[in-house]
Amino acid sequence: MVRRRTPQEKKRLSYVRDHRNNYGENDKSSRKNIRRNKRFPNRANRRHAQTALAALLGSRDRDDGRADGVEERMNGRRPKRWRKFPDAPLGAVVDGALQQRATAGTGAEAERAAARLRSVRRRFDWTARSDNPLLPPFVVRGVRWSLVDDDETDCG
Repeated sequence: MVRRRTPQEKKRLSYVRDHRNNYGENDKSSRKNIRRNKRFPNRANRRHAQTALAALLGSRDRDDGRADGVEERMNGRRPKRWRKFPDAPLGAVVDGALQQRATAGTGAEAERAAARLRSVRRRFDWTARSDNPLLPPFVVRGVRWSLVDDDETDCG
């Protein structure tokens, strides 16, 4: 039998498991752009290899020195590559939005945003391993580094 979850537990799990696209583009465009971005580096790598080999095949005498030069040229450049960026957990997106409002706002708006940020952080620390077991360590390090100090947002 499945155990019933409290609303607080559902909210914490939602902050951990739900993800949002934070790359800066329309999330629907990723369907095309991911394929396109995987194609471009592969195409560039094939083109580089083809031009390097064409220099070797173009000559009839096939000098050993020329073959070594072509091999050096082939291995001398690191191949191009492209990697996808994972979507951010909902907790990180909410925390970042509230933090930005607290630092960019003036007067009452900034105070309200800072109060909401304190409330969210009191209920849920999405960078803590206990609250977010799904978060890989490299993401936690990168996000903690990018977070503004609590002193700047008065959210301590």
